[in-house]
Amino acid sequence: MKFRLIIMNFLEFAVWGAYLTSMGSYLADAGFGSIIGWFYSIQGIVSLFMPGIMGIVADRWIQAQKLLSLCHVMAGAFMGATGFYGMASGCDMGVLFTLYALSVAFYMPTLALSNSVAFNALTMSGYDTVKAFPPIRVFGTIGFICTMIAVDLLGFQTTSKQFVVSGGLSLLLAMYCLTLPASPVKGKIEGEPSTSLVQALGLDSFKLFRKKKMAIFFIFSMLLGVSLQITNGYANPFITSFKDVAEYVDTFGAQHANILISLSQISETCCILLIPFCLKKFGIKNVMMIAMLAWVLRFGLFGLGDTGSGLWMLVLSCIVYGVAFDFFNISGALFVDQNTDAETRSSAQGLFMIMTNGLGATIGTLSAQAVVNTFVFNDGVTDTIAGWRTSWFVFAGYAFVVLVLFAVIFRPKKKPLTRPTDTLSPEGEGKVSI
Repeated sequence: MKFRLIIMNFLEFAVWGAYLTSMGSYLADAGFGSIIGWFYSIQGIVSLFMPGIMGIVADRWIQAQKLLSLCHVMAGAFMGATGFYGMASGCDMGVLFTLYALSVAFYMPTLALSNSVAFNALTMSGYDTVKAFPPIRVFGTIGFICTMIAVDLLGFQTTSKQFVVSGGLSLLLAMYCLTLPASPVKGKIEGEPSTSLVQALGLDSFKLFRKKKMAIFFIFSMLLGVSLQITNGYANPFITSFKDVAEYVDTFGAQHANILISLSQISETCCILLIPFCLKKFGIKNVMMIAMLAWVLRFGLFGLGDTGSGLWMLVLSCIVYGVAFDFFNISGALFVDQNTDAETRSSAQGLFMIMTNGLGATIGTLSAQAVVNTFVFNDGVTDTIAGWRTSWFVFAGYAFVVLVLFAVIFRPKKKPLTRPTDTLSPEGEGKVSI
């Protein structure tokens, strides 16, 4: 069963890795560089409602593994259509974006559905999900990395063929999902109060903003979430742009941006192992500040580096990405867990995702698009490399301001640990207690 779930997770994220980091280069090469942000922000927009809607369907009417299959059929079909349409001459941006958006709308819910299928299968097989699932989930990141590298080596980084690869993998996974164990469907229980759409989508969790400490935390979650998708959208076109400079045209990084960027995902996998030690040593708040500092370094090193003698700075930027991404997302989720009761804990986690990957990431990609359009994709710009450097420094400056504000404003009071589990003090200053 573990091996079957490893295959599912590998394919689930291989679908995403085929285009997520290289799509920006294709759009820039196709003349759509000024709207890269919209292609990435649509992920955040659909994440605000599609996972919730599909979750209702899976709970009430359709078994999770069958719904996961159906979603991948739709996502794969629309993504394949996006790829083939992009190969046509005179490709219209509106049509391309519509096909892509429809694919993403069906793909984003599969991230949660695949988890549900895995947890159900492990439970039915008698496994402890807390111990068994993380090693399985790691293969999702491996799948992401593998398709990143494959798209690079196949020469699809700047073509719409990357969407065809993604669509094909999605359809393959759709067939595979039908072989997985059946998940239970609760249906409507007689006498059970009906759940409103607001409750089902987790929007009622916004009542947590009544608590000052939680309101401040969620606001900063959104502010940091602004940084999440910026490098996914713009790192590849930035690194690839060095091919236009004679000094760097034959350098490995300029020719294989995706392979270079894949170091970020490798780092992400490895940095998960550092989190228990860092949480025990520094506490939640300090770990979150380390993550914010890592974002400053992530952007700043991109601004200073190049694919020649400055390659080491790009490599270092990819390494610190693991700290930037993992430390905030995981420590933030733990903070939410420790500061909410059982009745609101799940919806609070949903709100955390809405604020970071929904609102924050959407605002961030559109804001980044405005910055890059000003300094890079502008008819008046003659030195695009200089424009890219300015853009990265703007992003680094923003992350630094968020870091300083967080350090000054977010100052929860200390209180003793109350939950008898392997957990953390809720204010972020305590240590791990086992």
